[in-house]
Amino acid sequence: MIAELVSSALGLALYLNTLSADFCYDDSRAIKTNQDLLPETPWTHIFYNDFWGTLLTHSGSHKSYRPLCTLSFRLNHAIGGLNPWSYHLVNVLLHAAVTGVFTSFSKTLLGDGYWTFMAGLMFASHPIHTEAVAGIVGRADVGAGLFFLLSLLCYVKHCSTRGCSATTWGWFLGTGLCAGCSMLWKEQGVTVLAVSAVYDVFVFHRLRMKQILPAIYKRKNLSLFLSISLLTFWGTSLLGARLYWMGNKPPSFSNSDNPAADSDSLLARTLTFFYLPTKNLWLLLCPDTLSFDWSMDAVPLLRTICDWRNLHTVAFYTGLLLLAYYGLKSPSLERECNGKAVTNGKQNANGHSCLSDVEYRNSEIKPSFASKVENGIKNNVSQRTQLPSTENIVILSLSLLIIPFVPATNLFFYVGFVIAERVLYIPSMGFCLLITVGARALYVKVQKRFLKSLIFYATATLIVFYGLKTAIRNGDWQNEEMLYRSGIKVNPAKAWGNLGNVLKSQSKISEAESAYRNALYYRSNMADMLYNLGLLLQENSRFAEALHYYKLAIGSRPTLASAYLNTGIILMNQGKTEEARRTFLKCSEIPDENLKDPHAHKSSVTSCLYNLGKLYHEQGHYEEALSVYKEAIQKMPRQFAPQSLYNMMGEAYMRLSKLPEAEHWYMESLRSKTDHIPAHLTYGKLLALTGRKSEAEKFFLKAIELDPTKGNCYMHYGQFLLEEGRLIEAAEMAKRAAELDSLEFDVVFNAAHMLRQASLNEAAERYYDLAARLRPNYPAALMNLGAILHLNGRLRQAEANYLRALQLKPDDVITQSNLRKLWNIMEKQGLKTSKT
Repeated sequence: MIAELVSSALGLALYLNTLSADFCYDDSRAIKTNQDLLPETPWTHIFYNDFWGTLLTHSGSHKSYRPLCTLSFRLNHAIGGLNPWSYHLVNVLLHAAVTGVFTSFSKTLLGDGYWTFMAGLMFASHPIHTEAVAGIVGRADVGAGLFFLLSLLCYVKHCSTRGCSATTWGWFLGTGLCAGCSMLWKEQGVTVLAVSAVYDVFVFHRLRMKQILPAIYKRKNLSLFLSISLLTFWGTSLLGARLYWMGNKPPSFSNSDNPAADSDSLLARTLTFFYLPTKNLWLLLCPDTLSFDWSMDAVPLLRTICDWRNLHTVAFYTGLLLLAYYGLKSPSLERECNGKAVTNGKQNANGHSCLSDVEYRNSEIKPSFASKVENGIKNNVSQRTQLPSTENIVILSLSLLIIPFVPATNLFFYVGFVIAERVLYIPSMGFCLLITVGARALYVKVQKRFLKSLIFYATATLIVFYGLKTAIRNGDWQNEEMLYRSGIKVNPAKAWGNLGNVLKSQSKISEAESAYRNALYYRSNMADMLYNLGLLLQENSRFAEALHYYKLAIGSRPTLASAYLNTGIILMNQGKTEEARRTFLKCSEIPDENLKDPHAHKSSVTSCLYNLGKLYHEQGHYEEALSVYKEAIQKMPRQFAPQSLYNMMGEAYMRLSKLPEAEHWYMESLRSKTDHIPAHLTYGKLLALTGRKSEAEKFFLKAIELDPTKGNCYMHYGQFLLEEGRLIEAAEMAKRAAELDSLEFDVVFNAAHMLRQASLNEAAERYYDLAARLRPNYPAALMNLGAILHLNGRLRQAEANYLRALQLKPDDVITQSNLRKLWNIMEKQGLKTSKT
């Protein structure tokens, strides 16, 4: 147990510096915005949705079905909300547990000596695990790894008790259940069943390739073939159920996720797909350069035979074949057992014995790990647990390295990444065993004590360097800014784009704009980056530039609903109502088929319909507005905040004098968000209109209480007070509103109206003047400023504003009438007018 505890402690200690880390990268979508984690969402939704909260059968689903991982996130959310500390703690504890179980499994192969210790420490410290442990969504791989090893250990027990214990099929049941759980943590977990078969054939029974077919032909070891058949049946059943549950369709990904899969060239696809396992192995061997994302052009396509990287591919597969040949060839007479040479089975180390080659040949294919039953008579000769040979461990290590990695090779279906470091969490178990058993074989082979020490200390030094790299790499996962800056070297387009989002959230606008432009320099057709740059420009009132980038984003991805939404908003604010209307309508008609994030798409479509309804509302087309609002409610996703939509429904019914319907929707708005200020104000107006004055005043005062800095609240309350004849109070509310929102035209303009109605003409003049300066080309503002100047005796200034208003709106009857009255007064006073 010492090796297990020390290895687990190292795995725990190395990742303690991640406990202070924030949510990073994919954590946002899997945790922060995932509706399946919320208590109001039925927990059963977890078993129908993918890892990101999208319905599995939806055409845009990622098809990543990991309900046990999502369930663990939900438990985290129930206990600690969105505090990242508790999520990181679970990840670190899981990694420590996996390290302990892996060390225990290594002991069945390497014995109790220090080589087991080395394997456990190497797994605990390997830097390739940082994404899986430091990144919270990597919990899927860590959880799958835990149940993967538990399934494998159950099968080891099944093999050792087969034929001599009633519990053997209990252990097999445990194998199947743990394999199913591993698959429900992450898809690759099901591959443990194939690894178990390799263990049974090549390690427990020590069969060679040439012995498998004769064994089948002679019908020997029927229990072995029964176990293998059951493993095959269970694996096929799990995969069949998995395929059925996701709608019998593979996922679809964008070309940037996996450029090789999207390449038109068969040669480029083939060369690249053969090269990628080589790159993954290099990351295991030398994890010097790590990245949060390896998509897009992080690994350039191999387009020709002349690409020098093909040499790496040839070297990789040659080495792999040589290792496989070494593991499958007939064993030599001299073998080692736990680091000590063994000849003819005479050496015993740490209570374990090894069969010699002669003993092996005489035993044919009978399992060497258990007592046998031959000719119906049980052989009760006790045997010590025997360790497998180096060749056996090499074969098992290769299977642990290769088989769990097969789903990521694009061999059976295309995957949504080029390289994903967290996918190597389980394969790294095979790598650590392979390195350890290789070091042990060299240690046995050499004779000089100096060389033995050199091999031992070189292996220990490698573990130390791995640990240091892990601790340093964990620092990159502290927050998104550090993570994205660390990835610029590997994937500059993705890293700069994501860094721009972080800088924008920090209000570093110029730096964010520079980051977006850097991202577009490396990859000019990224729709998300074009949209994000457009959004930044829009928020800084650079509307023409924003429209340009929104149009480029739509050109790159015609289904990007959010780009249509913001284009329509800018056009509407510029008074281009017809263009805005067409843009909103086009957005509302975009289906959510094959979209990566259908929830976000539906939210944008709902917002488009909401703004289209507002456009109709402002034009006085209240019936059309209601029709659009109803469509928005039908298309609205679960996570959409509906309070503004419901409030506008109430407004439309109010304008149509359908007061009961209006009251219903105002109440719905307040139910969906009890502190929604606009609904308090509009509902207050309705209550005042229907004679419930005291209730109305409570809602106005509640709105002010909710946000005392919002001038609009004081303005509405002031209007209510004015209608009640409480003129002094109304005037105070008007002044307060205009002071708080001195740059909001509607607030200032309405405040001026209220002051004039309260006969506070001097104050009214000041705010009409401010309103006219806010909108110098708005005829109503100029006309009203002229009118108050007229009342206050400033006749020439009044005339100038009337004339300016008529230039903008020549046919305005009220302005024409006021101007004629003004001229009459001026003529009576002997003043010169523009008419004369």
